[in-house]
Amino acid sequence: MHHNLSEITGEREAPWSPQLEPEGFAWEIPDRFNIGAACTDAHPADAPAIITDRGDAPPEVTTFGQLGERARRLITFLRGRGVGEGDRVAVMCAQSADTAVAHMAAYLMGAIAVPLSVKFGPEAALFRMGDSAAVAAVFDAACYERLATELAELPELRTVLVAGETGALVAGETGGLTVLPLSVTDSADVDVVVPDTGPDDPALLIYTSGTTGQPKGALHGHRVVLGHMPGVVRALDGFPATRDVFWTPADWAWAGGLLDVLLPSLYSGVAVVASDRRPSPETVEHILRRHAVTCSFLPPTILKMMRAADVDYSRTVLRAAFSGGEALGEAVAEWARGALGISVNEIYGQTELNLIVGTCHARFDTPPGSMGRPTPGFDLVLLDPLGEPVAPGETGEICVRLPSPNAFLHYWNAPEKTAEKTGGGVLHTGDLATVDDDGNYWFAGRNDDVISTAGYRVGPGEIEDQILRHPSVEMVAVIGVPDELRGEAIVAYVVPAAGTAATDELAAEIQDFVKTRLAFYQYPREVVFLGELPTTNTGKIRRAQLRADHGR
Repeated sequence: MHHNLSEITGEREAPWSPQLEPEGFAWEIPDRFNIGAACTDAHPADAPAIITDRGDAPPEVTTFGQLGERARRLITFLRGRGVGEGDRVAVMCAQSADTAVAHMAAYLMGAIAVPLSVKFGPEAALFRMGDSAAVAAVFDAACYERLATELAELPELRTVLVAGETGALVAGETGGLTVLPLSVTDSADVDVVVPDTGPDDPALLIYTSGTTGQPKGALHGHRVVLGHMPGVVRALDGFPATRDVFWTPADWAWAGGLLDVLLPSLYSGVAVVASDRRPSPETVEHILRRHAVTCSFLPPTILKMMRAADVDYSRTVLRAAFSGGEALGEAVAEWARGALGISVNEIYGQTELNLIVGTCHARFDTPPGSMGRPTPGFDLVLLDPLGEPVAPGETGEICVRLPSPNAFLHYWNAPEKTAEKTGGGVLHTGDLATVDDDGNYWFAGRNDDVISTAGYRVGPGEIEDQILRHPSVEMVAVIGVPDELRGEAIVAYVVPAAGTAATDELAAEIQDFVKTRLAFYQYPREVVFLGELPTTNTGKIRRAQLRADHGR
């Protein structure tokens, strides 16, 4: 069944209370829900939705009405190109109104958005588009230029739209692939009928780096926005408040940018600042001050960078901020209290199920170093390797009992990995913790090989696969080692091919090989050459042994 947009945007009662407390909390997930409708037509048409930063020039404001109208025009165009419900639409753009339009269009038409980081190189981006069988894509000009010569390799991809002013110069057809400027959709019809979606209907496919092999696609339903709201509201106590404006330097392709900031803000009627500028300390201060940003998600790496610079943040109006991806550290937290005038809350979660633990300094005291307490609405349990709850004070794996409104639906085309992730009726995070008598969780490490670097969770498998393609590499193992700035730094332990000299030049080649094909944050900061790698009796690399022998 299909309805007009106005028929499915109304009756949006928030599934949380501004006085968010765990006692008595109950989820209220409606029978019918669409992210795109709730983030556009549910708000006054003339209210600002996206504020595009243009440096010293006046910002460009896109209203909720304009966002919805542009999304409907894009839908009409895509449908004319044969894109329909359930089809995957890749979005690879820097923060911009165009990025928001592409997402809203995908959700409104019942398609599945596949966000891709602008930091991806061709190998990383093409794998995700190929694995998801994306039939259409929206790129900004810089990302399109990086991938243009290889897009024809994707047999399912039929339509590419290039956003931005330079995108207007792009047009062409190669085989079955048509490339056009996004501006061609401006004259399309706006009278759009959209699917009557439910909260469990698929809407978003975000790829995560696994511990071995290629990344996995985590498929989320439309309810993912509702599932994020308790965590966002608690992390930004009082959100949404009058005149709130949200901004993050995090890429809108990641959970931290898309699910922690963009979609919850638009759902709440709060304007989001979009900026494609590199976040230097001076740029961060300028954006916060010029656009009167009140709320922000600032990854620890950004806060550490801000702390190291001599920049005055006293003229900003920031009232709340949260951070995640790695531990913030008391020194940085104390600096933020003095320099920004706020206590930065910390959050914990994964792409598959996010914002499940966090701090809220306005509501309860959290000992320094603690992860915080479970977010209202989530039933956490610490389990031992046999799946049994651990005794108080003992270390166990952080698990969340299912079903949960914020949990992913399943991994894309990977039923065995889905079963492993959700075995025993819980979602397994792979992270270890203890809990004290006050209900505070304390991170104790990981039981897998995921690396947390500069706010990104990176699996070694994709990096190792790439390095093994270098003709001078026989074997490789990638681990994370402690790093003051990034939390962990990526180190590659390489066994050179027979007859190959282990030189600084080869190390630099391997680093560039990864940096240009995957993403810059995935390249190894150090390449260490070894005669052999430690392995198990079955030939598996013992990364734990590498960490013990060589970790710093």
